[in-house]
Amino acid sequence: MFTPKYPARDTAPPPTSTSSVAGPVPAAPAPAPVAPVSNRPTVRLTPGSALALAAGGGAVVLVVGAVLVSMLLAVAITATSVAVCAVVLRSLLNAERKH
Repeated sequence: MFTPKYPARDTAPPPTSTSSVAGPVPAAPAPAPVAPVSNRPTVRLTPGSALALAAGGGAVVLVVGAVLVSMLLAVAITATSVAVCAVVLRSLLNAERKH
């Protein structure tokens, strides 16, 4: 799908020659496609930089985990307080209906 599309060999115009030699001209084989050379610099990891990269990744995981746990705790505390308010209101309304 992402490979380049090359035209067929016979779509090229015939070469014009000024030589007086008659006869068939042997066709030259098509050159093989060459992979483009990347001019991006390669990254070389030393043991120190690999250790720093691993430590940074671990720190990111810990921070993201702490944020997610704190959000879950905030939702749990909010749900508990809403449930307690509902129970208190229900008991107040029931007590008022009985008297």
